[in-house]
Amino acid sequence: MNAKQIAKDWLASHPEAISVQAGFFDLNGQLRGKRMPVQNLAKVLDGATRMPLSLAGVDIWGSDPDDSELVFQSGDSDGICQPTERGVILNSTGRFPSAFVQLMLHNEDGTPFMGDPRQALAQVVQQYKDRGLKVVVATELEFYLSDPDDIYPTSQINTRVSDSHATVSLDELDYFEPFLNDVYKYCAEQNVPADATISENGSGQMEINLNHVPDPLKAADDAMLFKRIVRAVARKHGRVASFMAKPYGDRSGSGLHVHFSVLDRQGNNIYANGTPEGSEQLKFAVAGLLQAMPDCMAIFAPHFNSYRRFAPHSHAPGAVAWGYENRTTAIRIPGGPDVARRIEHRVSGADANPYLVLACILGAALLGLDAKVQPAAPTVGDAYSQDRPQLPRMWDAAIDAFEQSPIIAKIFAPILRRIFVTAKRQESAKFQQQVSAFEIKTYQDTA
Repeated sequence: MNAKQIAKDWLASHPEAISVQAGFFDLNGQLRGKRMPVQNLAKVLDGATRMPLSLAGVDIWGSDPDDSELVFQSGDSDGICQPTERGVILNSTGRFPSAFVQLMLHNEDGTPFMGDPRQALAQVVQQYKDRGLKVVVATELEFYLSDPDDIYPTSQINTRVSDSHATVSLDELDYFEPFLNDVYKYCAEQNVPADATISENGSGQMEINLNHVPDPLKAADDAMLFKRIVRAVARKHGRVASFMAKPYGDRSGSGLHVHFSVLDRQGNNIYANGTPEGSEQLKFAVAGLLQAMPDCMAIFAPHFNSYRRFAPHSHAPGAVAWGYENRTTAIRIPGGPDVARRIEHRVSGADANPYLVLACILGAALLGLDAKVQPAAPTVGDAYSQDRPQLPRMWDAAIDAFEQSPIIAKIFAPILRRIFVTAKRQESAKFQQQVSAFEIKTYQDTA
């Protein structure tokens, strides 16, 4: 069916849509795109939308990096925007319903533009397909819900203030039932597989799991759309939702945990072998993840605030370590039935870009499968108190490690590595210029 017919049929089924939103997610996970009259839907689906390739590499504020190779050096050329496999979805989270089409960037000759984070993940997924393997992925995203003028959110059913941790409390969730009902409603509308919700360790903090899917690209799309849905629903309910890694210094940080397994051509889980320990392939993948972890830190913790999350005994991992049913380690092998044997990667903050996170994780695991190297012994007990290699705690050091890493060079194309480092260094430089009120209060008359 051609683009015109698809657009005609969709619009006939969704007469309430009055506009088209079309865009792609940049290196920071920000949606860049255009809003057009709904009559343009067929053109969008036909790949007629064009946008500057440089948009993929703007900084967190949407500014071009001063020395970006995609701007003045190249003439700031356009790329071709093709719709993803998701096609058209209805987005009714705004005041007026719209059609939404997610895009991927391509060069003028039709080849994938490898500075697009989704294209980077697609390249890693293709490497699995070339080996006859399929990756099954699920994500868990934590976020804080707060009132616009207050630190703690007030209940939606009475005047109670949510100022206790209320870890995994069903009663806590009941206080925000209208908000959660709308989140699930819009997730269903946009084919985002929202599953269980828990109240997390921080006051006003929640976690919603997204069901596993046998397609890492869809899993990353789901995570990005989920974040947009949660923020939009929060606004509708007079609240603010934040996926910052550490929005409050005295409360738990918010993470993006990734669960994944790998199936062979017959649909068998290659990480399973009939024992709780898992197969040799599972251990090879773990070894690859551990080796790459420090060099991937700029992806897992991409912002100034990200590094506040990695405090001792803070439920965020600090050591390059793995273990069975051990939430103090960076890599956890959950228990459960053999058919569900999988790896949980616990390093990334909720502020990270899911496309880049999955590309790092799956790329590193594949390198481990190819290298067939055994990991260090699994950690038993408290990983925080043991002598283990530590994750980078300084942002600039993590950016340098990313730039210089031969492992990263095997996972990402040169163009993505360059524009990522350029954008991150500009972001870091701007933060270095800021002096907090607390610094002035502390040092102005004492230093």
